[in-house]
Amino acid sequence: MHRRTALRLAALSPLAAPAVHAQNLVNVRFSLDWAFQGPQAAFLVALERGHFRREGLNVTMERGFGSGDVPVKILGGAFDVGVADINPSIRIRLENPQADIFSPFLIYDATALAAMTLRRENIAHPRDLAGKTIAAPDADAGRQLFPAFAKAAGFDAASVRWMSVAPPLREPMLAQGRAQAITGFITSGIFSLRGLGIPEQDIVTFRYNEYGADFFATSLLTTRRWAEANPQAVTGLIRGLVRAQYESLNDTPGAIEVLRRREPLTDVPLETARLRMALEQLTFTPHVRANGFGQVDTTRLQRGIDMVREAFNIARPMAWNEIYDPRYLPPASDLRA
Repeated sequence: MHRRTALRLAALSPLAAPAVHAQNLVNVRFSLDWAFQGPQAAFLVALERGHFRREGLNVTMERGFGSGDVPVKILGGAFDVGVADINPSIRIRLENPQADIFSPFLIYDATALAAMTLRRENIAHPRDLAGKTIAAPDADAGRQLFPAFAKAAGFDAASVRWMSVAPPLREPMLAQGRAQAITGFITSGIFSLRGLGIPEQDIVTFRYNEYGADFFATSLLTTRRWAEANPQAVTGLIRGLVRAQYESLNDTPGAIEVLRRREPLTDVPLETARLRMALEQLTFTPHVRANGFGQVDTTRLQRGIDMVREAFNIARPMAWNEIYDPRYLPPASDLRA
């Protein structure tokens, strides 16, 4: 890290957020990973309850279109920061070492990535996907990381056919029998299929981590250029996100009410179930409950990077600290309830 950045980080107060004056707020363009659904409510809580503003930040937050899309738009200058599955960004860095994207904060401790199908398709194991048609958006992280999942599960990723669809059409393609499977986050696919009237017992889910592809997942993303110019803003964003995650866990109905103000057509029972899954299974894993946020197993992170590299036949090795930099984290006391 450049000396000036280190000095800025050292100047951060661990005791309180900076005084907020409207004329001094740092503008932050923030992209979510997906549409305004239950899992995104925890991020909206940080915005709507003023957690970012108390950190001296004027955040504008927009919906996203997939974890593969978010880093591209950050690198292109459309957003300053975003939240998305970290693995498409790992692939970008592996293929283009000059790409500036990195994560200062890993949010989901467990991956939400999965391949999903219906019982009628008689697909009992991931290897049964061979020869089948899978529907997903091009920027879907589950699609982009499918080769790593296939390798870990013991079958050829090239043996499937892909149907490129817009995000709202993914689950309907499976429900209508026009595709035999889909990829995506369990918090999106499972509940969207249920919303289409498919009974839960008819949905077959192959979670990537259950077949050896144990990736880290949703993370805060930005560029080093922006982070080095705005170190206090990065730390403030992390502090606000952590506070909102705990609030959403402790008051899920309140978080869904925040979501409803942004998306009035929210299906409350459905999105509440999505949010609870995201919080209870992906964010607040036993590791995070015991240790708080920010205690990242870098050996596991390196293993995930190597899986991505090997799945895409990329020769260049990459150390974990090229994609993850914990030096912007607030004090440990701010990373726990």
